[in-house]
Amino acid sequence: YPLTLAAQAVCAVAQVFILGLPSRIASVWFGPTEVSTACAVAVLGNQLGTAIGFLLPPVLVPNTPNDLNLMAHNISIMFYGTAMVSTLLFFLTGVVFEEKPKYPPSHSQAVLQTMPPEDYSYKQSIINLFKNIPFVLLLISYGIMTGAFYSVSTLLNQMIVTHYEGEEVNAGRIGLTLVVAGMVGSIICGLWLDYTKTYKQTTLIVYILSFIGLLVFTFTLDLGYLIVVFVTGGVLGFFMTGYLPLGFEFAVEITYPESEGTSSGLLNASAQIFGIVFTLVQGKLTTDYSPRAGNLFLCAWIFVGIILTALIKSDLRRHNVNSGIMNLDVKAVSGDS
Repeated sequence: YPLTLAAQAVCAVAQVFILGLPSRIASVWFGPTEVSTACAVAVLGNQLGTAIGFLLPPVLVPNTPNDLNLMAHNISIMFYGTAMVSTLLFFLTGVVFEEKPKYPPSHSQAVLQTMPPEDYSYKQSIINLFKNIPFVLLLISYGIMTGAFYSVSTLLNQMIVTHYEGEEVNAGRIGLTLVVAGMVGSIICGLWLDYTKTYKQTTLIVYILSFIGLLVFTFTLDLGYLIVVFVTGGVLGFFMTGYLPLGFEFAVEITYPESEGTSSGLLNASAQIFGIVFTLVQGKLTTDYSPRAGNLFLCAWIFVGIILTALIKSDLRRHNVNSGIMNLDVKAVSGDS
């Protein structure tokens, strides 16, 4: 057990760096009309891994309580396979990845790249972000939504098996459905943001629809029809996971010129804190009372997140920088002609 716990801690440390990458990579490598879509695709990759995590373990490690040696063998196969894939990805990252493109993809990135590295202070950046009231509101609301998603994902198997005994494999499939639907939601939300730049409005609408989706999922979970759970779980995943790139991009917009890595790192920290608390409390409520009690606990918190999101005053700083400089360029060309 200590070895397993230590290894899990190493993976958790790696996750801290990986989860904050989408908004950073999107901003550094993609232009104003592509950045939100790129962020959504990067989040989609993260969710694809989660989907595989729902699908494969029940298949690779079936429940064999009467043969612990077979169970240990199956777990070893799963972990060695994961290690091989991770090692391959590590070498590919070292060979393929570059820090930034030769030419800045946007005016906002060009401005940032002209700033001397010695002028950047991580400590001061943190202070600036916590003085930014809209970001603080987003920090809490993002933590609530993403923490709720983490909690539902973690306890999904327990919720399903409570009402549908012996359906561990289908519980994994429902989790897969939830995440795959969320991948579609992420892409659609990213495309919509690039097209409209309506960050606050889109974020608020998706938040409200996630709240409604969780309510429907809660009150249909015990109807006795797994197909209904597949559908409601898919709808819930579509909106809850679709929110992830929205939060990243909204944060970058209202905190520019602060580093995307810093803002996304704080968002992920908030999500982890809320995720731990929500999982513990929801798990206790689910065990002592019912899955409905645990889900209603999350619904109450998501309602609070809706209110906080509605209070955010959106000042799209990065978008305004790109638009302002583009307008100056147009005026300069018109003056020359």
